[in-house]
Amino acid sequence: MSHVLSAVAWPYANGPRHIGHVAGFGVPSDVFSRYMRMRGHDVLMVSGTDEHGTPILVQADAEGVSAREFADRYNRMIVEDLASLGLTYDLFTRTTTRNHYAVAQELFRGVQRNGYMIEQTTKGAISPSTGRTLPDRFIEGTCPICGYDSARGDQCDNCGNQLDPTDLINPRSRINGEAPEFVETQHFFLDLPALAGELSRWLDEREATGTWRPNVIRFSKNLLDDLRPRAMTRDLDWGIPVPGWEDQPTKRLYVWFDAVIGYLSASIEWARRTGDPEAWRQWWNDPDALSYYFMGKDNITFHSQIWPAELIGYNGQGDKGGEPGEYGVLDLPTEVVSSEFLTMESRKFSSSRGVVIYVRDFLERYQPDALRYFLSAAGPETQDTDFTWAEFVRRTNDELVAGWGNLVNRTANLIHKNFGEIPAAGDLTDDDRALLAATAAGFDVVGDLIGSHRMKQALAEAMRVVASVNAYLSDQAPWKLKEDKDRMATVLHVAAQAISDCRTQLSPFLPFSAQTVHEVFGGTGVVSPMPEIREVDDLDGGPSYPVLMGDYTGFPAWESVPVTVGAPVGQPVPIFTKLDASVVDEELARLGQEPAGQEPAGQES
Repeated sequence: MSHVLSAVAWPYANGPRHIGHVAGFGVPSDVFSRYMRMRGHDVLMVSGTDEHGTPILVQADAEGVSAREFADRYNRMIVEDLASLGLTYDLFTRTTTRNHYAVAQELFRGVQRNGYMIEQTTKGAISPSTGRTLPDRFIEGTCPICGYDSARGDQCDNCGNQLDPTDLINPRSRINGEAPEFVETQHFFLDLPALAGELSRWLDEREATGTWRPNVIRFSKNLLDDLRPRAMTRDLDWGIPVPGWEDQPTKRLYVWFDAVIGYLSASIEWARRTGDPEAWRQWWNDPDALSYYFMGKDNITFHSQIWPAELIGYNGQGDKGGEPGEYGVLDLPTEVVSSEFLTMESRKFSSSRGVVIYVRDFLERYQPDALRYFLSAAGPETQDTDFTWAEFVRRTNDELVAGWGNLVNRTANLIHKNFGEIPAAGDLTDDDRALLAATAAGFDVVGDLIGSHRMKQALAEAMRVVASVNAYLSDQAPWKLKEDKDRMATVLHVAAQAISDCRTQLSPFLPFSAQTVHEVFGGTGVVSPMPEIREVDDLDGGPSYPVLMGDYTGFPAWESVPVTVGAPVGQPVPIFTKLDASVVDEELARLGQEPAGQEPAGQES
């Protein structure tokens, strides 16, 4: 068995999460982590809220609160959002801990000591009206390479090229639209050209495995064509102080330099909180350990270029050589698992335009497994995908309710009425054996697909097995076997066993209902562990804060386990809630759109 790091993108602490966010980083990483735990691997799933950078300062100022107060509010809100989806973090923390500050500064010093952090004079963007520094991502303009008119000051999302704000044609502030002023300033730059050779070798090795999604490896290798030193500090007064520049309070580490270090700092914090401060090394210093980074496609460059370059520089493995720091030689990512974008009713998510539904609002009205199911079955795995309320209702009703839920309900009902407990099986027929062979075979098929991050296909296979059990039950018609109780008992025993297998295979996707199904058929104990929100003190004397952690020792093995003959089966209740067709019009109205089938007057279609 392996040590497996699930490194999950750090949500920015500037608002609650909407379903587009969790489609990319949240649900896929949890499905994978739950499965890998069931396979017996030692999984460490870490993340937290990203809380530095100018956007938080700007929004905090607008609300008349401090940046820390603003970050505190949304850190707690995001923790609650992710807990409500059942995301099994070993630690979900934040970047404003003193532990994170110390780890980020050690990484900076190590990279600098090895010669890969160089000081240069550059042009910094200033807002003429406020005098405040404008970060690269708060400057937009026309890309000089492809002509895209909404390129950002750090990269063009259209062509993927790295940019500087001074490269943009007609640059403007995203805050107020004014043209920025550019003034000379000193910054530390990550010497990417000196790390390019090792980066290229690493990406070649990753490509040779054939495991990376083609869009991710292609984009990542294209980044190597235009590597140049990249600034890793900023003119700010909110963030992590720059080692060596402590006397300059308006110099801070670039938020994207410090945020990706969070994967390491969260692992170290987890080890410290669990009583073995060196335990994190099993996931970071062992060349045989595996690490998977989950995010949306707009973050690929930071995870397949900047973060690996930081690690290579710290390890002393670039063109200039060097020695690793106190953390030792740190493992580079095994795979960057990037999803595409989720749109909503054919429009980009936009909180300001009301094209959004937040996770917390969604879960006030619908079951978490219904959302997890949709995002797994129809999410933006390898191409942009559109969320529509009509499709959400259809999938919930036709697949969850009529397919899986109905199978569980009618089987449990038949057992309850006729036996009150799971009956023993008599002699099996060829049909019985064929079904049990099919459900048992699902473990390898579904498991291999989850393990290779093909979640849509994995879920489709699991639901295909569900359909075969439904077909078996209809063909055998146990309700017609009242005169042949032995045969009825055998059919219902086989159905109960098949449902148990299906429940296990679906549990990474549908953890809430997995526990319910287990209990419906007389099961006891926890088979689908959930995260807990814990209030903790900062380990190094900073303010207290909430974290997500959990006891995940209760996961069952990823295999067929014989059902318990004699386990009591009571009167079942529906596992999933059927949705009325009116849900579509109600939700479209919340978005300010006309009911389904009508063209909104005077608006975009």
